[in-house]
Amino acid sequence: MRRWWPFALLLLALMGLQLKFWWGDGGLREARELEARVEEQRRENARLQQRNDALSAEVEDLKSGEAAVEDRARSELGMVRPGEVFYRVVEPAPAEPEAAQSAEGGQ
Repeated sequence: MRRWWPFALLLLALMGLQLKFWWGDGGLREARELEARVEEQRRENARLQQRNDALSAEVEDLKSGEAAVEDRARSELGMVRPGEVFYRVVEPAPAEPEAAQSAEGGQ
């Protein structure tokens, strides 16, 4: 009759360890959450690395060539070369919808 006590004690200890492994601090659930956070951070890092690479290429273009500086000055600052004429094309404002005009005319 006393032979099953050590077995029961070992079984209880094993169950306690399993509970800690699955649901305790630093357990499997927390490890999976951390893995998900790490994967999300990797995606964010890859996105930021692409952005940094694009900015580095733009800086390199601006340092090495006049064409990039000229293009940027023309597009962002509206600058023109001496002797050039600048034309701005303005689109006409869209006409009011007929439904709005008929509602105003009916009053």
